[in-house]
Amino acid sequence: MFWWAIKTHCPPYNEAFLCLRIPDSVLTSVLDIMNSMDIHHIFQHLHHRYPFLLIDRVLDYTIGESLVAIKNVTYNEPFFQGHFPQRPVMPGVLLIEAMAQATGILSFKTAKAQPEDNSLYYLVGVDKARFKQPVEPGDQLLIEVKLLRTTRGVWKYAATTKVDNKLVASAELMCMKRDIQ
Repeated sequence: MFWWAIKTHCPPYNEAFLCLRIPDSVLTSVLDIMNSMDIHHIFQHLHHRYPFLLIDRVLDYTIGESLVAIKNVTYNEPFFQGHFPQRPVMPGVLLIEAMAQATGILSFKTAKAQPEDNSLYYLVGVDKARFKQPVEPGDQLLIEVKLLRTTRGVWKYAATTKVDNKLVASAELMCMKRDIQ
């Protein structure tokens, strides 16, 4: 259950709050209409959890086409302890992983499915990976993925990551869902 507070102004100069209790099913429908996802809805579409969940919020998506997500990079990230202590830099492989997680969400949304306990969504290929500038604590990653095609269960995406509207990384990613034993 989610509580929603609406602040209103009532004459003469007094404030009032109208509180509504919104069931999760209704909230999920509203977020789907808005084409955004909060962290609780991201949990429903990815098996990843802290410290390896690299998507904080989905800002927008179009099923079968594209998705835009954010990752807030903080100094508390565990990888900064050793990469590098004198000048923390987010590892490039984690930028690729963040883009791959965004593709996973879009794939599940497009297939109208959610991860199952007996299957995983694997990154199976990375092409044309480029890293343009370092990502440091305090940066906010804007991750954009576009579906290029789906062939025999392999989803191919063009992905970019930006900080302050400057390109920091790009790649073409291939992913697929596999059952596990």
